[in-house]
Amino acid sequence: MADKEFGLNDVVEMKKQHPCGTNKWKIIRVGMDVRIKCEGCGHSVMIPRKEFARKLKKIIIKGEIEE
Repeated sequence: MADKEFGLNDVVEMKKQHPCGTNKWKIIRVGMDVRIKCEGCGHSVMIPRKEFARKLKKIIIKGEIEE
């Protein structure tokens, strides 16, 4: 999945939308697990990196890397 290079602070679209009605998530932690935060209600979810890569639909906004 080389076409889906995601990183910290990216805003992504997942295959299934959140129960609050939005489908935009911000990546707030990357490691073995990926923590994403719902842009609609602010709920955050931590999922394994492999599962996240499978459920990712597209990257909407590339996040800026903070030094």
